[in-house]
Amino acid sequence: MRELTREELLQRGSEMEEELFNLRLQKASKELDNPLRLRILKREIARVNTILREDELNIRPLALGGEKVGSSEEKQE
Repeated sequence: MRELTREELLQRGSEMEEELFNLRLQKASKELDNPLRLRILKREIARVNTILREDELNIRPLALGGEKVGSSEEKQE
């Protein structure tokens, strides 16, 4: 996930939140097939949010465009 751009992470996060909403509706109507999926999805959303926050604080920058950050440093070494 760390190789994705900011836009891709934001899009993936919104898709996962929409899926989480749908799963919560299924749980409320007692039609949820896989209750473990709720936990997994919450953790994935937290991972995306953590990666975005790390980028915001310049702890670990995200990929730019299609290339990884730091790839120019690897070429020099």
